[in-house]
Amino acid sequence: MREQGTRLTGGGSPSDEELAHRVSEGETTLFEVLMRRYNARVYRAVRAVLSDEDEVEDVMQQAYVLAFTHLEQFKGNAKFSTWLIRIAVNEALLRLRKRSRLVALDGGSDEEPEAAMKRVERQTSDPERQASDRELVHLLESTLEALPAPYRMVLMLREVDELSTAETAEVLSVSEDVVKTRLHRARAMLRDELDTRLGGQLEEVFSFQAPRCDRVVAAVFARLGPH
Repeated sequence: MREQGTRLTGGGSPSDEELAHRVSEGETTLFEVLMRRYNARVYRAVRAVLSDEDEVEDVMQQAYVLAFTHLEQFKGNAKFSTWLIRIAVNEALLRLRKRSRLVALDGGSDEEPEAAMKRVERQTSDPERQASDRELVHLLESTLEALPAPYRMVLMLREVDELSTAETAEVLSVSEDVVKTRLHRARAMLRDELDTRLGGQLEEVFSFQAPRCDRVVAAVFARLGPH
């Protein structure tokens, strides 16, 4: 792909499919539009799997690099956002599995991989959240953090990012029935006193601030290099 000087034209915002096509045709700077359009959603999806903020950003960057370098594989059969989030979730799960294998090797643990994954996540702290004065959001994040990863991911994708059941199933490579079951169980795991507050406050969970957005965009283009 070659980079060209570009400008968005027309009265409305171009669709994801149009942007992806134009990036594939050489207008590589337009990839920034796609990144900024979905940075928050990609962040929340990855953050549902991983707890370490630095690792989350690294996985985001890797997911964007993969999406950019394999953009020709996007055929438009699904939404671009679904395709992108699936790449990000797969990268996050791969990172978690690699870490779990290292923990097992170093510690000689006989735990099953899923149990090891959950244990590692519970041991990872988030100093930024501990220092936050957003008490309700802090409580929501802590409650979500306690959920097993499969249920947390479904809850984030369905309730926060508002993916459909079919889209969530595609992202996670499971059936729609599995998505429905996990979502039902995830809701049941949350304490009753949080149920009435989730609707109005959940969007603030794992919020994606502008400085992080700029940092991720800059890092991705630095890794991609000249095209």
